[in-house]
Amino acid sequence: MVDIGRRLNNHTLVGIDTSIWIYHLEDNPRYSSLTTGILNAVEIGRPRAVISVVTITELTVQPYRLDQPNIAADYEALLTHFPNAQVQDVTATIARRAAQLRGVYSLRTADALLVATGLIAGATAWITNDRGLRRLAPLIEVVLLDDLLEG
Repeated sequence: MVDIGRRLNNHTLVGIDTSIWIYHLEDNPRYSSLTTGILNAVEIGRPRAVISVVTITELTVQPYRLDQPNIAADYEALLTHFPNAQVQDVTATIARRAAQLRGVYSLRTADALLVATGLIAGATAWITNDRGLRRLAPLIEVVLLDDLLEG
C-alpha cells in the first residue's frame, strides 16, 4: 500500500469524491485505512480539499431514505466544518465546466459537477475510486483508492 501522505504532498489542493466520504463513514474494511489517511492529511492542511455541494446531496440520500434526518444533518455538518476543506456551491462557471466535461468525457451529471468544482477551485488531484474517471488524467491527476492499495 502506498503512503497516502507522501502521495498527496505534491498537491496543495485536492478534490474529494463522495465515495471517499461514504467509505470513511461506513468504516469500509477495504478502504478505511486509506480514507483515514487522506482525511487526516486534509485535516492538517497537507493538502487542503475542495468538496462540491453535490456531495452533500449524495452523502445524505441514504439517511433520508432510512428516515434518519439527524444522521443526514451530522454528515452535512461534518462536510461543512471539516478542517482545511471547503464546500463549494455550484455556480454558473462550474455548471458550464461540467457541461464541457459531460460533452467531451461522457461523464454523468453528478460526476461532472463534482470534478468541475475541483477544477474551477484549482485542485490538481481528484481522489476517487471511480475507474471511469481515469480518462480525466489530461486535466487532473486521478488518484484511485484501488491503485493505492495495489501500489
